[in-house]
Amino acid sequence: MGAMLDPAGALVLFSGGQDSTVCLAWALARYGRVETVGFDYGQRHAVELQARVAVRAAIAGRFADWAPRLGEDHLLEMRGFGSVAASALTADRAIEMTASGLPSTFVPGRNLAFLVYAAALADRRGLKVLVGGMCETDFSGYPDCRRDTLDVQLSALNLGMAQDFTLETPLMWLTKADTWSLAKGLGGEALVGLIVEDSHTCYLGDREPRHAWGHGCGTCPACELRARGWDGWIAAGRPELAA
Repeated sequence: MGAMLDPAGALVLFSGGQDSTVCLAWALARYGRVETVGFDYGQRHAVELQARVAVRAAIAGRFADWAPRLGEDHLLEMRGFGSVAASALTADRAIEMTASGLPSTFVPGRNLAFLVYAAALADRRGLKVLVGGMCETDFSGYPDCRRDTLDVQLSALNLGMAQDFTLETPLMWLTKADTWSLAKGLGGEALVGLIVEDSHTCYLGDREPRHAWGHGCGTCPACELRARGWDGWIAAGRPELAA
């Protein structure tokens, strides 16, 4: 399960999606106390807020080693931000590439805002490690997923709060196929099954179609990326990535 590191624990930015679920498992394998934080920013796929509850309950019920380490959950209201930073994730707009070269699902500054809120919460909760599922290998063209962006943000947070936070991004250099491999390495087939059944990643919030890789519309960029990752993992023989 890995060695216990910081006794003060970690705060996982937890949406209820595939990536953040793997990050939660990754943190639970390393830290003695792990809390989660989610954000209600008016996302059209608000079903992910329900998935957060289901995933946490499933982890607590199925993983005896992790359950005692799973601490409090925090859901922060950020609808004002979502209204200002309107996008295809917060309004009924087409999902497409825009003239700026960024997808219409890009919510400007979303990860930066999330980190400000998360760091303020971590400061008050006595948590020194932030864990996020940002990824630069398989990503949707979001500049606030880049490690360079996050490093600068982390420096600003530490300066502005007189803190020494670290920001762990365990998926940063992994493909989506690698992410499935990491999930298996962390929690075996039980965690893979949990992600398939209980997590939510579809941008349209569709829970009806059930695919081999999970629930979702199957056509939005998030579903397509997840499906390609699953297919690649299956084609490779469902390998296990060392956790």
